Amino acid sequence: MTKETKIIAGVLAGAALGAAIALILSSDNTDDLKNDVTDWFSDLLDSSKDKLASVSESVKDTVSHAKDSLSHATDSITHAKESATDAVKDSISKVKG
Repeated sequence: MTKETKIIAGVLAGAALGAAIALILSSDNTDDLKNDVTDWFSDLLDSSKDKLASVSESVKDTVSHAKDSLSHATDSITHAKESATDAVKDSISKVKG
């Protein structure tokens, strides 16, 4: 998990825990409240998992694109180096020639 992901997960968990405690302390009917809190917390966790999976997929796609771009740039630099080396060799041959 990245640092940002851990922070987001911590904030969400803290908010959920705080809301659950506030609801429990403010209600007389704890059985219904416990069920409501459990359902709400389960929905929150499912939603968080879906969002984290989406963010993770997006990051993977970005990294893959960056790797492809870097590979293309490396190939271009290698080709330019080879062309320059050939041009220098041709020029030296003509001068010696």
